[in-house]
Amino acid sequence: MSTETNIRIVLAARPQGRPKPSDFRIESVGITQPGEGELLLQILYLSLDPYMRGRMNATKSYAKPVEIDGVMEGGTVAQVVRSRHAGFAEGDIVLSHSGWQGFALSDGVGLRKLDPAAAPVTTALGVLGMPGFTAYAGLLTIGQPKAGETVVVAAASGAVGSAVGQIARIKGARAVGIAGGADKCAFVRRELGFDAVVDHRADNFAEQLKAACPDGIDVYFENVGGPVWDAVFPLLNEFARVPVCGLIAQYNTIAASAADRLPTLMQQVLYRSLTIRGFIQREFVDQRPVFYRDMAGWMASGQVRYREDIVDGLENAPQAFLGLLEGRNFGKLIVRVAQ
Repeated sequence: MSTETNIRIVLAARPQGRPKPSDFRIESVGITQPGEGELLLQILYLSLDPYMRGRMNATKSYAKPVEIDGVMEGGTVAQVVRSRHAGFAEGDIVLSHSGWQGFALSDGVGLRKLDPAAAPVTTALGVLGMPGFTAYAGLLTIGQPKAGETVVVAAASGAVGSAVGQIARIKGARAVGIAGGADKCAFVRRELGFDAVVDHRADNFAEQLKAACPDGIDVYFENVGGPVWDAVFPLLNEFARVPVCGLIAQYNTIAASAADRLPTLMQQVLYRSLTIRGFIQREFVDQRPVFYRDMAGWMASGQVRYREDIVDGLENAPQAFLGLLEGRNFGKLIVRVAQ
């Protein structure tokens, strides 16, 4: 055990409803040196994403929950600082899944080397990483937008939603974004080039959305759920496709609503021949090489733009994450752990 110190953030308690700062704990522990076939990573950047809220629960899901006293999980960009692994040299920059901490041991499995000269390394956590791939695979595989169709996406200024709308336009569809607040709406319309954007905080949000979609909705990429879904659902056309990526408005819900709306939903799924499919991006892992090629090309040509919201200091990760769940971030939320 080294005298060097690793700062890490662990799950202190399972949230009851909305998470609180006390649900996290900051710890200082020694750094274990790498053994044969291992390498020591120093975390440079940590990705904060909505899915992490689900991992804080003990309920059965598509992935194992974070254990109490376990390091909060998350994607990271890291630098190899010590290596006893033949495939990695000191100084290599890698994409890893090392979680909320300053240093991590790795056996090399699951690491991907990054080329800082090809793109800013932070994009491996956003537009050229899991969020961008989620948008790409979910939209093109499940949504299958066609030229002239209307594609609507919630959380349109975020890492996934911003990519969904821009890819939809590349495929010849009309992109309508839903975002919260005037600044985010202006960014979606002016910087990302969506055809229309609607503020979900507006008192007449449902009416504005209907006006923005005069021909109905052919593809709705679901990131939010809740009241946004309520406004979208009546506008879905026959044979509409709904990739369900996230339900951030419902992650903190303790008890389900007393009203049972499932019979009405299923009736309309039948009457309108709707396709509603949840997905996890890893289901489409075989598409990743094509995604990297396509997205890199779109970024180089200016067809896809992105925005990052960078917070300095690992100790600020819990508060930044709570803000993410409330929509306070603007773009892909990343914590700069070290220079």
